[in-house]
Amino acid sequence: MIRSAALLAALGAGWIAAWQLGLREVDQSPAYGLFITALLGFGLYASTSGIVIAEFRKQLRVVVLAVTLGVLAKVALIFGVMFFVFRDPNHLILAVAVAQIDPLSVAAMRAKSKMSDSAKALLSAWASFDDPITVLLTVYITTFALQGGTVGGAGSFAVNLVLNLALAGVAFMLWTLVRGRVRRAESGGRLVRYSVRAAMVVVVLAIGFVAVQYALLLALALLGLFFRPNLGRWVDGLAEAGMFAAIAAVGLVLAAEFSWALAAVGVVLGVAAFGAQAVVAVVLTVPKRWRGDRMRLALGQQNGLTAIILALLLEPTFPGSIAVVAPAVVVVNLLNATTNGAYDRLRPPKPAREPVRKAKPQLHVRQPATAPPVAAFPQVKPMP
Repeated sequence: MIRSAALLAALGAGWIAAWQLGLREVDQSPAYGLFITALLGFGLYASTSGIVIAEFRKQLRVVVLAVTLGVLAKVALIFGVMFFVFRDPNHLILAVAVAQIDPLSVAAMRAKSKMSDSAKALLSAWASFDDPITVLLTVYITTFALQGGTVGGAGSFAVNLVLNLALAGVAFMLWTLVRGRVRRAESGGRLVRYSVRAAMVVVVLAIGFVAVQYALLLALALLGLFFRPNLGRWVDGLAEAGMFAAIAAVGLVLAAEFSWALAAVGVVLGVAAFGAQAVVAVVLTVPKRWRGDRMRLALGQQNGLTAIILALLLEPTFPGSIAVVAPAVVVVNLLNATTNGAYDRLRPPKPAREPVRKAKPQLHVRQPATAPPVAAFPQVKPMP
């Protein structure tokens, strides 16, 4: 709840700053677009860089299902609720915008989460790799809605995908060349370790600059799976700061776009998105191995920068997208905080295991060997 209150305060700070400074149409600024794209890219990298690779490999099948069929199922469920309430087919676009899990939010909460390593790996990978699927759906559905509009198309997406894979491939080739030296340096002195880590950070920043400049964010998600400077908890701390900066930026936009009618639509959208995650997560985690984490994964929906960026993409074509999606993001994150907090309080504690009492060793006293029986001699009669 404290974190949610702080996020609301950041949102209010951005809103007040926009009114006091007279800022209008902030989302049309190139600097704003570059800023939120950089935050999204960092969120993707932070999320995947925290994945336990061994656990990720074990959960690869579930991750693939989650970011493909899972995303489609969530879109269908969210749109079903929206159409039932408002009877507006254009809400399908908004359902796509909030169907993913925000990687920046997941990266920020990872250190505090009580999930197992397997569940953290699943949720982080889910959050990192469902973004390209929702972007693809946004492009196709928007193009279909406009009947050949100029929002985008399959060709541009295919080119973008190839460029993403090419950049990630170059980074992986570079990593294969230096990883042996990096591992040897980690066993050296402190100065050597810090120098190598600083060099790796510079490489990551350089690749990140190219990725953000040309919107190749999938490459950053792939980069986090292998190019990982050992920075301790700095990545999680920066992810938390990035989330607050993003919410403040949302406040700047909402100052000019907000209306109570659209906010009401956003509330329904947020509730539908949170409920859709619960349904899909329960279905995907049927095996017994997820029994301890099933509820936390069901309550794991979070929205943030990805939904906002997709709303910014849709705003020129579907006015009011920002004013609907932003309240939905707030509602989803409030539901995440309240439900997980309630689950932590109401969940029965695990029964304490009784200490196993070790049996005291038995002292075996060696018994003295019994003397063999003495042979009976015939009684000798005395001489007369």
